[in-house]
Amino acid sequence: MTKMLKTIGLLAVAAVATVSLAACSSGKGSSDKKPVATIGSLSGQSTSVKLDSGFTGALTTLGLTPGVLGTATLTDGSVHFPITGGHVTVYQKGKVDPYVQGDLQHDGSGLSLTAGSTVVQLQNFDINPGSSQLFGDVSVNGTVAAKHAYLFNLDGSTLAPITITNGVATLTGTRVLVSDTAASLLDKTFDTTAVKGGLLVGVATILATGS
Repeated sequence: MTKMLKTIGLLAVAAVATVSLAACSSGKGSSDKKPVATIGSLSGQSTSVKLDSGFTGALTTLGLTPGVLGTATLTDGSVHFPITGGHVTVYQKGKVDPYVQGDLQHDGSGLSLTAGSTVVQLQNFDINPGSSQLFGDVSVNGTVAAKHAYLFNLDGSTLAPITITNGVATLTGTRVLVSDTAASLLDKTFDTTAVKGGLLVGVATILATGS
């Protein structure tokens, strides 16, 4: 029972980390600090985003058609990206800056945006829980435009309390926002000025398990 409770506790920590809550700045290093919890390998399950009507409406106005890449799926207005790996280390808040460190990987899946003969692919998403940022690779018509670019900001201020069922930690409520970097890239590619940083893409739900 003790081992089970410890595992569930670690899953909860992993889920909290993956929604990318902003870390508390303390100005202290981590070299002589012991972590509260460490999960060396994240093994599932998925990050999904319920697309906001404002975002889909903006795409329609711009003449952009969204699609999914690789193992991503789009059902009932939500896009789902399988978790393929990563790791999380959590320190005592206020003792280490940032106190949540690691990454959450979604290799082999992504989003596409198409307008006429122009196709932009955003894929291989990587969440940095310490900086509340999501990075990914970008290509335009099959040509790589950027690797590990800062695409989305993750705002966990609207996060709902964690739930754990059958060993799966679930967190929902994180707002996914277009970064200034991504907005500039999309504006340049599609010859517009309509895409702005801070545009709400949708609300994320993360299902996390660790091994």
